[in-house]
Amino acid sequence: MKRAFDLIGSLLILALISPLLLAVALAIKITSPGPVIFKQKRLGRQGKIFYLYKFRSMIPNAEKTGSGMFVEKDDPRITKIGKFLRKTSIDELAQLFNVLRGEMSLVGPRPAPLHHLSKYDERQRKRLDVKPGITGWAQVNGRLAIYWPERIELDVWYVEHYSFWLDIKILVRTVAVVLFRHGGTARADRKEVDPFMKM
Repeated sequence: MKRAFDLIGSLLILALISPLLLAVALAIKITSPGPVIFKQKRLGRQGKIFYLYKFRSMIPNAEKTGSGMFVEKDDPRITKIGKFLRKTSIDELAQLFNVLRGEMSLVGPRPAPLHHLSKYDERQRKRLDVKPGITGWAQVNGRLAIYWPERIELDVWYVEHYSFWLDIKILVRTVAVVLFRHGGTARADRKEVDPFMKM
């Protein structure tokens, strides 16, 4: 039922927002050289590697000149249109195509970077028991405002308590989170955003 819901839901959303997606693609192409879609390897279900899609919000090859996944608001690598895409989470909408391909779900733990796989303990690996999602329990309970271990624990809780109605609840709450931008930035007192980077 979850796969059927993902297929129907992603197709309906794509049909409704197709004018927006076209406008975003044109804006990226006109304002910045490079591809419209950014692809990055991430961990899928059971640790299977896939390419995550996002609308490009940074200059080409930015990952080779910066400090990683999380950047400051004034990061010069972020394009002008990219700031808007990130602020509104519109850049994530390209992942609807990952859902159609069966690599992701509408709801689930966010796709983890490859270097996390060897760092997870037995409990943390449970977040890989389901497909990663565009939104998830951690995203509606703090997003970047909570530490990585807390986010992973929330993801594990989701896996252990999954139900269709929980997915519906998360999707509804996601709308409010995006509209009111709750948890969209990292905590100011956090020095190391991803503790697995130096383990």
